[in-house]
Amino acid sequence: MNDSPRLQQLLQFYSASPDDAFLLFALAKEHEKLGNMETALDFYQKIVSTSPDYVGVYYHLGKLLEKARAPEQALETYKSGMAVAKKIGDQHAFSELAEAKLELDDE
Repeated sequence: MNDSPRLQQLLQFYSASPDDAFLLFALAKEHEKLGNMETALDFYQKIVSTSPDYVGVYYHLGKLLEKARAPEQALETYKSGMAVAKKIGDQHAFSELAEAKLELDDE
């Protein structure tokens, strides 16, 4: 596993707050940046299961699933995110997710 000082700091925070969605998201992004795709995927999926209204996760999870060559899962992720965005009234997130879904549908 690739380590970085930022990752070590995030992991310390994580040990104190293992269900903090923002922290989980930061850990997922850091692991993704370091090439630890499976670990990033695990953190993104934990956010979806523990904080399903954290709408920002769906776009990034979908893109990671696209990279992992799982287009059906990516489409489902975008659809789920669009439903959450609609429920919480986040039109910007809805539009981003709809565009990502449309691009994937076109492939």
